[in-house]
Amino acid sequence: MPRYLKPAIFLACLVPLANLVWRGLHAQLGANPIEAITHSTGDCTLTFLLITLSVTPLRKLTRQYWLVGLRRMFGLFAFFYGTLHLMTYVWLDKFFAVHEMLADIAKRRFITAGMTAFALMIPLALTSTKWAIRKMGGKRWQVLHRLIYFSAAAGVIHYIWLVKADLKKPLEYAFVLAVLILYRVIVWIASRSAAVAKLSATEG
Repeated sequence: MPRYLKPAIFLACLVPLANLVWRGLHAQLGANPIEAITHSTGDCTLTFLLITLSVTPLRKLTRQYWLVGLRRMFGLFAFFYGTLHLMTYVWLDKFFAVHEMLADIAKRRFITAGMTAFALMIPLALTSTKWAIRKMGGKRWQVLHRLIYFSAAAGVIHYIWLVKADLKKPLEYAFVLAVLILYRVIVWIASRSAAVAKLSATEG
């Protein structure tokens, strides 16, 4: 990977935030700025989750192995925008009113799904370092990081339950996630079949 590419991609990942700040400073967030910030950060969170999940398939299909070096960065950006999304709700919307937030989690299912999606990202972010990979061991780390699929699924459900009527955008996210999960299933079946065939050949 060219040395300049990773910093350039890092800066590109900050463009949505810069755009949001610029719009806020120029009073271009519309009649409901909190809603605009919520939707923008939520879209970024789901987008980066799906980009993170896309890295491995793209790496294997294109044989561009340097892509794996970007996966952790994309995952941390998903957590970053997810944190901004959550803080918009906690700070700007609810003003840290814990009792109101707990009531929302209990009564409003899209809030419950969103909180679940964020909670599942926390252990992924905390174990994203090389030290954590060495400490946990490769296999245990990989098993833990499969939580990203559940986080993305909870995020998509959160979006679907939130909008209720205009489902076009959340269903686009759902479609991409379904394709990525299907790819994972196909690879797993192929690897199992290859293992069984190898075992049969050895026994034969």
